[in-house]
Amino acid sequence: MTRSVQALAYARPSALESSQSGQLLGLETSGGLTPRGAESHPRFFSGFLTSPGIAARGLLAVADVASTRYYQRTLPSSLDPVVTGNGDRLRFESFSGCCGVYARLDVLQDGLDGARTGHGTTNVDVNNPLREALSRIAGDDPLHLRVGPDEMAVTTLDGPVVEKKVPLPDRWLRGFAEAQVVSAGFDLRAELPAAEAVRFLRSLPRSSGNASRGARWVVPAGKTLRPTTRPVAGAVCLPGPERLVAMQRVLRHATTLRVYGPVADGAATASAWEVVLPGMRLTLTLSPDAARGFSGEGGVLDALATDDAAADAELVSVLLAWEPRIDTADLAEQSGLTVERVRAALTRLGTAGRVGYDLADAAYFHRELPYDADRVERHNPRLVAARQLAGSDAVVLDGDVATVISGERRYQVREQNGMLSCTCQWWADYRGRRGPCKHALAVRMVRRAAPVAGGVR
Repeated sequence: MTRSVQALAYARPSALESSQSGQLLGLETSGGLTPRGAESHPRFFSGFLTSPGIAARGLLAVADVASTRYYQRTLPSSLDPVVTGNGDRLRFESFSGCCGVYARLDVLQDGLDGARTGHGTTNVDVNNPLREALSRIAGDDPLHLRVGPDEMAVTTLDGPVVEKKVPLPDRWLRGFAEAQVVSAGFDLRAELPAAEAVRFLRSLPRSSGNASRGARWVVPAGKTLRPTTRPVAGAVCLPGPERLVAMQRVLRHATTLRVYGPVADGAATASAWEVVLPGMRLTLTLSPDAARGFSGEGGVLDALATDDAAADAELVSVLLAWEPRIDTADLAEQSGLTVERVRAALTRLGTAGRVGYDLADAAYFHRELPYDADRVERHNPRLVAARQLAGSDAVVLDGDVATVISGERRYQVREQNGMLSCTCQWWADYRGRRGPCKHALAVRMVRRAAPVAGGVR
């Protein structure tokens, strides 16, 4: 696994402090992009939380995911959560160490009471003393939230006094991108009121074991979810139910539980579970299996393999302005591209952490992950292998069938109903459920580069 070291530098530790006017939650920031460019300690918000106890528990849930490995529980490895200011909300995001769970807390406009929220993305320090302090917040006593340095400190910061160095696997970066791509294909499958949401979530196991291994399935039944042993019509996959344990933090405050996922086809799939809270939402997106991280899903490969998407992404990126909801039709009009090309460009931008996807809004949102994601495409094994095959004359086209020579073997790639199948073991194992194999990708690259003859490429 390729790793780099992510260096985080904070001016001071984040802390919960008491004053004559009440409690102050100061979240310190470390590097990031804003409309003004790169800043060492960006400042996004200063004001009150309308539901401080709930917000504290939601932030702890995001931090829980960041510090947990749900599969092969070795030594914990944690990257501080990412926060994005989108003008009308704050989004706190994290990814599990095993790359199988993506968490996001959206503190919406109704959950914030203060000056207008700024724009940009950065890491925030969530240290152990802060976690302990947050866990003791009770009731709704006034709580002032500051994201970034206070006004006096903005001009007096002499340099970081807190530094963290975290091993950052490339698969985490790919996981952020894949989770966004997977989510964009989900539909709302079930919506439970508060009482049923609490009952269902409390019935789930809190730790892994023989009883919870593998995927479970649930079927919407009225205002509840009924467990089933197999993916019947209308079923939603619940892979590794113990991975929803972070939701226990906010469960008693839930007003609604929403479940998102694709239409069941008999195989285990990813799904997303969203708890609606007063003024905020907590969403956990689960990979198809606890042993299967998002980084290998391959949903971004088609977009990465197109030359058009690379140029389109550059154009679209210039038009992004930290929107909480990206309107693809509006971007298409501004850029002169089709909606389909805009979506492909957004997928490509997602591989660099520059957009995410909000299921509740059914829309992309702009953010810029505050670490180097340029190597994501370069270190995607299937994409690298496909480029090598395409560039070494290993692909021979013959109508709807292509032959790919890889080592001493020959593979047949056939197009049917817009999908490329292959005679390789990858296709036999996954049937396209984890993206195209390297041979199919190579064929697509060569076909796009082939000259047009008789109106047919």
